[in-house]
Amino acid sequence: MHVIVGITGGIAAYKATGIIRQLTEAGHTVKVIPTQNALRFIGAATLEALSHNKVDSDLYTDVESVKHVQLGQQADLVIVAPASASFIARYAAGIADDLLGNILLVTTAPVIIAPAMHTEMWKHEATQANISKLAARGVRVLEPSSGRLTGSDSGVGRLPEAGAIVEFALAQIAGDDLLGKRFLVTAGGTREEIDPVRFIGNKSSGKQGIEIALEAQRRGAIVTLIAANVANVPSSLNTVIEVVSALELENVLANKLAEIDCLVMAAAVSDFRVDKPFVQKIKRSEIGTTFDIQLRANTDVLVGAVERIRSEGLKVLTVGFAAETSESTEELMELANLKLIAKGCDVIIANDVSNGKVFEKDENAAIILSSDGSAIQASGKKSFVASKIIDVLVDLLKK
Repeated sequence: MHVIVGITGGIAAYKATGIIRQLTEAGHTVKVIPTQNALRFIGAATLEALSHNKVDSDLYTDVESVKHVQLGQQADLVIVAPASASFIARYAAGIADDLLGNILLVTTAPVIIAPAMHTEMWKHEATQANISKLAARGVRVLEPSSGRLTGSDSGVGRLPEAGAIVEFALAQIAGDDLLGKRFLVTAGGTREEIDPVRFIGNKSSGKQGIEIALEAQRRGAIVTLIAANVANVPSSLNTVIEVVSALELENVLANKLAEIDCLVMAAAVSDFRVDKPFVQKIKRSEIGTTFDIQLRANTDVLVGAVERIRSEGLKVLTVGFAAETSESTEELMELANLKLIAKGCDVIIANDVSNGKVFEKDENAAIILSSDGSAIQASGKKSFVASKIIDVLVDLLKK
């Protein structure tokens, strides 16, 4: 996707670097268009290094290419962050006296602005009238956050964090290829209690599962997330059910299975639980230098779900995950194929977790293997991998 990131003159201009980085890491082509005043706050070299594209703020260079028209027509999305009070006033009046202003009058792509200014300026009736005028024209406005401003001031007017801006912007342009589809996504890692303060667990953070849930929702799906010990679950998700153990996850899933179109089992579910958890805290002084725990196998939740789907004739697309340690892509592909057969699901997403990769990280590298034999590889930010996974699921749900 071709994204234009406009930057206007304000102290929050430095925060645009996070927006640019997240968009490029997600695989989008980013063209940064700063105003002349923006370049007083942040250098063109920084913006070029992050976007991997030349930065141009001058309307009167390369005029033979009619670049403002070309850029406006090529854009799939325009984000202006920060948007100053002066810029908002000029944009609302239709004034095009620089490259960014001209592009905005040419483009038919969705435009998102993220205002940032002092509280008094944001609340001024002129600014509010201009915001209302732009919103009436279809410009999407992400209202500023509250917090510390320039100097000693605090209040509304702070530019939202880069992740919130990118999420808001991408949500505005998401397609509707999953409109009405019901997704159940599991994320995180289950914990099995040893005693009131100790548990058996795993390293899964739930980040990939959350990104899958967000991407499905952006595309119109009705999403329920079963979160197993996940920190910072986005409040924007439709429905979130929190669980701790494998048994709790299994029970929630069993109650939802007949209501969904797609099950994505991204959670790392414990293979074993403690046979008889201790009611009281175990005291080291009482057990000596060695301690044995009897474990009992948990039910394979995905296999159980697949078996029920088949026995009851439910039309549910099933997706499993395989966290493997492998020495090559070829070996990972073999392991993924074996897991696909063993689980009986429609899709397996396999990744190599050796040497500290994947778990608790923001990046992933995965093989997406379908039961029809097709396979694709996806690597990069977990949000990008999620979009590739959802692309595959969209095609399969159409069959």
